[in-house]
Amino acid sequence: MMQYIRDWLWTYVWKPLPDMPLGAWTDELIRWLRLAWAPLFDGVETFLESLYFALADALLWLPSGLMILVFAAIAFVAKGWRLAAVVGVGMFVVAWTPYWDNTMATLAMVVVATVLATVLAIPIGILASENRAASAVMRPVLDFMQTLPAFVYLLPVVMLFGVGETPGIIATIIFCMPPGVRLTELGLRQVDREVVEAAQAFGSSPARTLLRVKLPLALPTVMAGLNQVIMLALSMVVIAGMVGGGGLGEDIVSALGRVDIAKGFNAGIAVVILAIFLDRVMQGLADRTPVAKAARLAH
Repeated sequence: MMQYIRDWLWTYVWKPLPDMPLGAWTDELIRWLRLAWAPLFDGVETFLESLYFALADALLWLPSGLMILVFAAIAFVAKGWRLAAVVGVGMFVVAWTPYWDNTMATLAMVVVATVLATVLAIPIGILASENRAASAVMRPVLDFMQTLPAFVYLLPVVMLFGVGETPGIIATIIFCMPPGVRLTELGLRQVDREVVEAAQAFGSSPARTLLRVKLPLALPTVMAGLNQVIMLALSMVVIAGMVGGGGLGEDIVSALGRVDIAKGFNAGIAVVILAIFLDRVMQGLADRTPVAKAARLAH
């Protein structure tokens, strides 16, 4: 009986329906946006490329040997001599391969995307923590952003900006924002209500309470969110090599297409070392916050 109903529905209901021209509508929308908002897209592209190329040139300004010492010094300040030694050896290995320039280009793209994503994510997370309605609206949007496959982010930005570094940076910003928003909101909501009430009892304004009380206490959680943002940005930057994003992503895509094991291994090792450097440095900086230090002393 059920089979008969399914066959009847398919034959007389679903099959006669015309195909919806969603693809044609999307194409028309993209064309209209490109024509109507061309100055905006050109301005965004110029701004992002200026940031990216300026930072990439700055990272390549010093010789690789001096940059290895700079990276090791940053690791030493963040976590100590053990991490400094690991980072120094790792960066020396990267400099030994032909992919030092592309590694610095990838680092520049990650830094630009992370900074812009953080600038957007933290205010949105603050708004969500202070406003229940805003939180309810943002939650399904963030769920959708986190469940959408990474490759799908490349489609609309390539349609609007073409291929190159700009679509890679924009797709990376969108892809890595959700953890920053969620953990900023979570950290602010976890602040002890009694501490907030005490600040308000002493006449602190809402803005002063947020800046002087809530954000410092939520900083470890916010830093954990920033760490996730950086790791997601690094993974997306590699995928962005498929649309001409440059850096190590383009090398990995090329190696996969040609089954070039040596090239893929060298570029992959550079990505791993870069990930270790960024992850451990951010973790070390998070451990140096006053709240994290107080928590360690309490235990």
